[in-house]
Amino acid sequence: MTASVTVSVPAKVNVQLAVGPLRPDGFHDLANVFLAVGLHDRVTVRPADELRVTCTGPDASQVPLDATNLAARAALALAARYGREANVHLHIDKDIPVAGGMAGGSADGAGALLACDALWGTGASREELLEICAELGSDVPFSLVGGAALGRGRGELLTPLDVRGAFHWVFAVADGGLSTPAVYAECDRLREGTEVPAPEPSEALLQALRDGDAGALAAAVGNDLQSAAVSLRPSLAATLAAGTQAGALAAMVSGSGPTTAFLVSGEAEAEKVADALRTSGTCRAVRVASGPVPGATVLARR
Repeated sequence: MTASVTVSVPAKVNVQLAVGPLRPDGFHDLANVFLAVGLHDRVTVRPADELRVTCTGPDASQVPLDATNLAARAALALAARYGREANVHLHIDKDIPVAGGMAGGSADGAGALLACDALWGTGASREELLEICAELGSDVPFSLVGGAALGRGRGELLTPLDVRGAFHWVFAVADGGLSTPAVYAECDRLREGTEVPAPEPSEALLQALRDGDAGALAAAVGNDLQSAAVSLRPSLAATLAAGTQAGALAAMVSGSGPTTAFLVSGEAEAEKVADALRTSGTCRAVRVASGPVPGATVLARR
């Protein structure tokens, strides 16, 4: 009998986030180009008398440990589908920035789902797991799949993308988080009175991914939520400027922020930009990673 399962699951960066007009259901249609990058949370699940969540690592104190945690919700959703109790201890070893626009919570949901499936031997198909992921949140399916993908709908309808080689990134972690719903609401406010087109992926961006061309990708990246994030957190402008001045090919807010992402041409350039950001006084922490990397992966069964 399996006593525990540990799953590793990556962070993401949105190399393009095109946001359509507000829908009647309160969501937005998206053209969301995801890239999984090498910052990982680890989720370990083992049998317990009741559902329990614990967390260690940077910013662990900011992670909810109740049923609002996506890892807990994932366990409950899988248990309900298979008619069992979600009596497990979920432990999250946190390395993805919290509330930083890098899908850390979504990663934990996907990791817990895959771990519980392995622990319980439910034998859920990939399609079933993706269905549950989509019910949990817009970014959760990509956390399961990883690599690179175009997300349609709310971002949950995924098409895998071909990518050549690796792209190198530096991430500047801001103090505190930004509420994703608040950023979308600010985006809507800033666009009031303008006609918002249906979101479409950039062909130049998709070609740059296929070619492994960092320069071409830098010219094509875009995030429709960036203006809203900077409006709510004006200090992000100084962080973006610091990375650009240090030689980043492109600077952008990651998802809904407040983490900022800097595309660079290679590992040496990543360290140079990272050092400049660390000494700039414009961010709390700096991380370096490359992608694409695989999605949620079972590391150990004991």
